[in-house]
Amino acid sequence: MQMFRRILATTLAVMLTAPAAGWAQQTHVVTKSALDQAVQQRVSQDQADREALRTFLQNPTVKSVAAKAGVSIERADAAVSALQGAELRQAATQARAVNQDLAGGATVVITTTTIIIILLVILLIVVAVD
Repeated sequence: MQMFRRILATTLAVMLTAPAAGWAQQTHVVTKSALDQAVQQRVSQDQADREALRTFLQNPTVKSVAAKAGVSIERADAAVSALQGAELRQAATQARAVNQDLAGGATVVITTTTIIIILLVILLIVVAVD
């Protein structure tokens, strides 16, 4: 019986320490160049997203709808710089879709509601940040 306990204790000790030793040997190091590349890629994507929003805001149709809705294009353009993260990506995705439709001369009517929603999202985010 005592021999069985020793064998059981030894087996359990080996089983419990073996995974920990293997896990400790794994390295999860990110190189400086990989980190720099990831940061540069993020900065480039943010710049492209902001440019898409600024292109959207300079469209004559958008300016017309904004004027009718009482939304300041200048304030919205200033707000683009404050957008970050998911809000920036979401607004840019919507703006790209509208830009593509407007630039392509599509016969699809871009509803004023879509344009107003994008403008209001930009302004609401900026108001929340202030």
